[in-house]
Amino acid sequence: MIDRSGRPGGSDPGAQRPSRIPRWRPLWSLAPLLLIILIDLLVLNVFFAPSGTKSISIPYSSFISDVTGNDVSSITSNSSSISGTFRHETGSTPTSKDKALHFTTELPSFGGSGLEKLLQEHHVTVNATSTVTPFWEELLFTFGPTLVIVGGLLYLMRRAAASAGGGLFNLGRSQARLYDPERPATTFADVAGIEDAEEELREVVDFLRNPAKYQRLGGTVPKGVLLVGLPGTGKTLLARAVAGEARVPFFSISASEFIEMIVGVGASRVRDLFAKARAAAPAIIFVDELDAIGRMRGAGASFGGHDEREQTLNQILTEMDGFDSREGVIVLAATNRADVLDPALLRPGRFDRRVMVQPPDRVGRSAILKIHTRGVPLDPDVNLDVLASQTPGLVGAELRNLVNEAALLAARRDRPTVTQADFADALEKVLLGAARRIVLSEDDRRRTACHESGHALLGLLVPEADPVRRVSIVPRGRALGVTVQSPVDDRQNYPESYLRARIVGALGGRAAEDLVYGVVTTGAENDLHQVTGIARQMVVNWGMSPKVGPLNLAEDPQEQALVLPQRPYSDATAQVIDSEVRRIVEECFREAKALLAVNRDRLENLTRALLEKESLDEEEILRVTQLSPKPSRNGVAADGSAPVPAEPALPSATPEAG
Repeated sequence: MIDRSGRPGGSDPGAQRPSRIPRWRPLWSLAPLLLIILIDLLVLNVFFAPSGTKSISIPYSSFISDVTGNDVSSITSNSSSISGTFRHETGSTPTSKDKALHFTTELPSFGGSGLEKLLQEHHVTVNATSTVTPFWEELLFTFGPTLVIVGGLLYLMRRAAASAGGGLFNLGRSQARLYDPERPATTFADVAGIEDAEEELREVVDFLRNPAKYQRLGGTVPKGVLLVGLPGTGKTLLARAVAGEARVPFFSISASEFIEMIVGVGASRVRDLFAKARAAAPAIIFVDELDAIGRMRGAGASFGGHDEREQTLNQILTEMDGFDSREGVIVLAATNRADVLDPALLRPGRFDRRVMVQPPDRVGRSAILKIHTRGVPLDPDVNLDVLASQTPGLVGAELRNLVNEAALLAARRDRPTVTQADFADALEKVLLGAARRIVLSEDDRRRTACHESGHALLGLLVPEADPVRRVSIVPRGRALGVTVQSPVDDRQNYPESYLRARIVGALGGRAAEDLVYGVVTTGAENDLHQVTGIARQMVVNWGMSPKVGPLNLAEDPQEQALVLPQRPYSDATAQVIDSEVRRIVEECFREAKALLAVNRDRLENLTRALLEKESLDEEEILRVTQLSPKPSRNGVAADGSAPVPAEPALPSATPEAG
């Protein structure tokens, strides 16, 4: 037998069902019945009010004529109208012919001064009615509609709350989405490039499938598993793959969905989510972007336990402490800011295990590309291994976007398959942005070509620099030209020579402008930003300055979350750091100018080729400069990210380029 939770089992046929105990129903729960009664009263008042036979309305002048003609038997008067009865069906005057027995007329404001004497002379019986409205009628028409509206709203809110179990307007109900465990959309077959993290999570899947295997030896699976990695590395994909492999209910929610403007709602939603998971156990709870509510308590502009975010965090801590892992409820969470999480979340008994989801290496990127191109018709010239070598630092989400952009480009060009050229153009678009259709003056084009030629030529001349893949003076994004450099293989360790080569290459555009034109432009803004960042990291983070010494003076990420973070070094040390950063950059700039001065002919040839074709690939660059390709070596960007093009980004208000 299958019970309503979907698990094997069911109720005992012999078990006695609990009797239904009548509950007292509050008055406002009878709002529909009260509404029906009120409508009935109004209908009865309209259709069954006392009324006489047929009555007609006559002018006041006709009424006076009928009274004078002794045709009026009696009248009943109030403040503004007169109703009466004729002596016969027809009146005695011509104006009263064909009249009914009863009549009504309106008393004019100027009339009535001699009416009483006239009525007495003609023996007309005079009656009067009260104009006071009954109390019950006044009360009914004054407060009745309001009571009906309020009662109806309360009834609807009570019905909604009773059906959802979430309190007023369902604010306390969890917003988690439940995925069908019988039809998993994602399994480990859809995951590639992060095998280390996948192996860590297979134990969780095995526990959910065979809990007795671990419980017989007294072992327990971790209550919580925290997935830590850069955005797009596949943390959410891994969590869904765990649920798909284990075939258990999977409750997915973003941490920001717990927070509302009403204090206490977040904690209520946490309680509701864990209650649902326990009822559906074995189950998985997945909380995405945990740092939205899991930040360190007391950091920032909060107000202690009265802060809604901290109340929600406290409830999560309580719930994770309050259930046993043998219940079969496992909490998975993902974040890219594990350094700002509260220590209470990371202690044993809550998130016992941390799984690092790193960007994939070249082999991993090739496997990811194969997964994303399953349904894409590829041309025989497509080599995914070559494409993977050209995309160091890219994560799964970016590779998926790359495949999609290539497919869109091929469809736009009416091709039956996606070619290697489509992937190359898509990679350029993903890394550098879409091309801008702007018209540059000839002087701007020459300066831009000279600037990019300086980047490309130094990329070929400096031994430790990454190979130059492409150079273009087609405006993209905020840049008027771009130079793409990417390593052949990945690497995890960066020598000082490689970092200096990065700085020399980034300063190549400014050095070329200074050498050829004798002046510099705003085109090197983004280059200088990269150069300053690398040089400061060399001094502060990596101890590559003899004056500062082998010290790491970087600020603690946890202290950066405080309201008033303190610098971990003195003002004197700060001056030394600034002077060393300047020294490194100036030495690299002099080296860049010296190399370009020696190879001035190659710089001029590359500039002319760029002005003619606007874009050159690696083979064309080597042919124009008459240089040999570099031998294959390991290397990635200095920060371990995707290759950063040496692009001269310009402020939007400055049309001149570099």
